[in-house]
Amino acid sequence: MHDTDTGQILALDESELPAVLPDIDDYRPHASDDPEVLPAPPLGRVTKWVNVKGYVAESGSVKLVKPDQMPPADVEVRNFRRELNTMPQWAGSCWYYLRYQDNKNNETLVGPKIERYWMAPRDENGCGGVDLYVGGVEHAVLHLLYARFWHKVLYDLGHVSTPEPFGRLFNQGYIQAYAYQDQRGMYVDVNDVAELGEGKNVKYVSKSTSEPLIRSLGKMGKSLKNAVTPDDICQEFGTDTLRAYEMYMGPLEASKPWSTRDIIGMSRFLQTVWKRFIADDGSLKITDQPADDTIRRLLHKTIKKVTNDMEDLRFNTAIAAMIELNNALKSNGVPQEVAEPFVKLLSPIAPHICEELWQRICGDNWKDSIANQSWPTYQEALCVEAEIEIPVQVNGKLRSRITLSADAAKDQESMKAAALDNERIKKEIDGKTVRKVICIPGRLVNIVVN
Repeated sequence: MHDTDTGQILALDESELPAVLPDIDDYRPHASDDPEVLPAPPLGRVTKWVNVKGYVAESGSVKLVKPDQMPPADVEVRNFRRELNTMPQWAGSCWYYLRYQDNKNNETLVGPKIERYWMAPRDENGCGGVDLYVGGVEHAVLHLLYARFWHKVLYDLGHVSTPEPFGRLFNQGYIQAYAYQDQRGMYVDVNDVAELGEGKNVKYVSKSTSEPLIRSLGKMGKSLKNAVTPDDICQEFGTDTLRAYEMYMGPLEASKPWSTRDIIGMSRFLQTVWKRFIADDGSLKITDQPADDTIRRLLHKTIKKVTNDMEDLRFNTAIAAMIELNNALKSNGVPQEVAEPFVKLLSPIAPHICEELWQRICGDNWKDSIANQSWPTYQEALCVEAEIEIPVQVNGKLRSRITLSADAAKDQESMKAAALDNERIKKEIDGKTVRKVICIPGRLVNIVVN
């Protein structure tokens, strides 16, 4: 409350709460003729509600005097003006995650039992509430910071059971895209840009005016007129391709340049996956034959890598591992023991194609969505290379390679014997004196001769 006589700003007495806002027919802003005067908020036009009479109670807060009410005889009635800024955006958005839990509760912001169920720490080492919050730097500054402030106030007042609402924050990088400016420096819509020439001689012009344009790399958005509409990409390439491309662009925390041309690579990958499983006539290419040792080991290594990469939000390297496994599979049929875990691994990246493949793989035994299936597990023993290729050098220059079992590759004597027994190495050192054989277990053999 603003005391119009003294200029003091005082709080409204708790007995006057809640302060119910009046109904307003017109929320449109009204411009002022004076450029130095800012237009008043919509509430400012409801003068009967804004300008009130009241007095300062012993607590220092303001009690209102209603038109049909006589004030106490020993108080001084003053003119007050209500605060017109109600902070609907900031205040409302800072505790939305609490309201979601109990949004039909008309008595309190969230019921205590429900709040403790969702927000209390799950164990002695972790926070409750939101386990993982992914957002950009701007979102962290403009929302999460204030949400934590509000949550801590609610915690101090006893309304919530945990001091921290978010267990883990991950700041993602920007999606960047080329922007184009005309000679005045005004940005031109990316859809109005034509590319002429190739290589170093390429030029960019406006399709509508033929005016030459200057290209630069910036944050994708409306202000630079370089935004790409997701609906258009989904219409042309499919939703799964868009998801896979965005996650394959690079590390999640890094800013990455958008290139529509590169989407084709992800489209081809998913098409290849489909062709691995589905024949041209629509039949399923799944075999009951066990996978050979090489594919089985690659499968378990892929499961391990994808599992760890997903946990650490390294989606790009997880996809790279799945591409490697897909390329290693034969086109004439995928073993059942490989097909099921492979589709499960890919499903978070490309859920639609994997849901279709999962139903076909299960056939008459299908009962539920792939999203409700258990995550594949791996055997650590199968994640270790059965054989290791070791480069062999003569006087520091690569001359040959030897293949040893994983155990032999750890033993220097075995490495030395295999290197000296290699036919190409025998020719290299023929007639020379071997002075020293340096073995780095599992990595390198270097033979010093003169």
